Amino acid sequence: MKNKAQTENPASAAGTNAPHFEIHRVYVKDLSFEAPNTPHTFGEEWKPEVQLNLETKSNRLQDNQHEVVLTITANVTSNGKSAFLVEVHQAGIFVISGLEPDQLHHTLGSFCPNILFPYAREAVSDLVVRGGFPQLLLAPVNFDALYTQHMEEQKKQGKQTVSTEDSDGKVH
Repeated sequence: MKNKAQTENPASAAGTNAPHFEIHRVYVKDLSFEAPNTPHTFGEEWKPEVQLNLETKSNRLQDNQHEVVLTITANVTSNGKSAFLVEVHQAGIFVISGLEPDQLHHTLGSFCPNILFPYAREAVSDLVVRGGFPQLLLAPVNFDALYTQHMEEQKKQGKQTVSTEDSDGKVH
């Protein structure tokens, strides 16, 4: 007969620290849409120029529980005037254990944002259409490449590359 610990988590019962990853919750933390030049924008020829900014942040909530926030900001101009600005803060709570600090840092900086991106992409598209503009579909993002590029920039600047957490629980 198995004890309760063996039934619920065989890895912990065996005394190993096997990697564990769980999506606890995915949610919208903040949404913003501004169209400062409407309705005049609708009467002009549509020549959109998109400036896109992606940012990820993470912080430890509890022992193995982390919040990751993917922020997508799209500033769209047409004919040299602001058409709209949309910003989505898509967040998730992830339970992660059994990883070395550098693996945890990579998971929080690449793997988790990759999970959040489709939700954020849908929110951006929905807000833009609700604002009366043609759908804005964001191209897929290679978060592994962005993470690698960020880490290389950190090395060039002589900054620490292994995950550390400050007093607020933010991973750097």
